Amino acid sequence: MASITSTGTRAGATYTTPTHDLGLLVGRILIALLFIPAGFGKLMGFAGTVGYITSVGLPLPQVAAAIAVLVELGVGILFLVGFKTRWAAIILALFTVASAIFFHAFWSVPADKVMMQSINFYKNLAIAGGLFAFAAAGAGRFSIDRK
Repeated sequence: MASITSTGTRAGATYTTPTHDLGLLVGRILIALLFIPAGFGKLMGFAGTVGYITSVGLPLPQVAAAIAVLVELGVGILFLVGFKTRWAAIILALFTVASAIFFHAFWSVPADKVMMQSINFYKNLAIAGGLFAFAAAGAGRFSIDRK
């Protein structure tokens, strides 16, 4: 019996090794640990979230806060369980890039805040990069998608 030792396709079907699948599961859990608690916190402190969004000058702060809760909590859970993982990863990645631009604009803060905002900006971009990798790779077999 032949064993599968690498990711690839056979007759149009995608297959991965158990190591790949485990890595994808651990990756989804670790990334979801960022989004799900943040979304829950925004939901429970909705007025504070609206206030913070207002403070950076974004229009329709109540709508933006509701979108943030929906994306972080709702899409974060979809990503965690591996349901529509590729789409969830793309949505989370775009949300994360937007968050970096609007909330970590290191180019427009006082000098004493540049380093911290710069770190957070580039950290968001790195998280988005990982999410785009999930959009390409899928969730693996340990998911609802099983791809």
